[in-house]
Amino acid sequence: MGFFDRLSRLLRANLNDLVSKAEDPVKILDQSVADMQADLVKLRQAVAMAIASQKRLKSQANQAKVQSSTWYERAELALKKGQEDLAREALTRRKTFQESFDGLTSQLQAQEGQVEMLTRSLVKLEGKIAEAKTKKDMLKARAQAAEAQQQLQSAVGGMGTNSAMAAFERMEDKVEALEASGQAAAELAGADLESKFAALEGSDDLDDELNALRQKLQDGAEAVALPEGDVDDLERQKPNDEIEVVKVREVDADLEALKRSIDKT
Repeated sequence: MGFFDRLSRLLRANLNDLVSKAEDPVKILDQSVADMQADLVKLRQAVAMAIASQKRLKSQANQAKVQSSTWYERAELALKKGQEDLAREALTRRKTFQESFDGLTSQLQAQEGQVEMLTRSLVKLEGKIAEAKTKKDMLKARAQAAEAQQQLQSAVGGMGTNSAMAAFERMEDKVEALEASGQAAAELAGADLESKFAALEGSDDLDDELNALRQKLQDGAEAVALPEGDVDDLERQKPNDEIEVVKVREVDADLEALKRSIDKT
């Protein structure tokens, strides 16, 4: 394969590819229908010319037939009058018109066949054009819908790499993070508030318990601190038992230590 052949094939391939890419279905459909309309106009003109020629041939054939009949009658008349030479001349003219009539009749038959064929082609082309017009509207709508769908898919596909879309998604994530942080802070604040109120409520219970304990200790101290006479009697009754007299000062010291431990907690 020569260099120029390869170059020619390459150029044709590139040109075909450019033409294919440049083809707009909507415009091509409109142009195709326009071309068919132009062909229809030409075909109608051809049919009209064929019909006119048919009529002209028919008229010429009729005239030749009439002339043939006329010259035949003249030949009869001349022969009746005894003029054979004149009758022979009339028959010669009659033969000429008869031959013309026969030729025109053959042409007329052929022309009639041509007119019939052109008429069928005309009717067929008119039907195809009507069908093409109907299909053209549907195909144009389908082509426009397909183009819109393709543009939509391209737009959706390009959203992932679009910087504006990426920034939008990034800000959306940031807003969600801020909302989550605020919600967590609110929950922590609520928990801290609950703990404070729980401490206050617990302090009341603790004060009540402390007061009860203080009262109990005071009642116990009074019961333990017996009169001096009673102590001597107990010592005389049980000389071997060791009786420890609880002093109020020792109880007060324990109470103060308990208070300090409660304050620390």
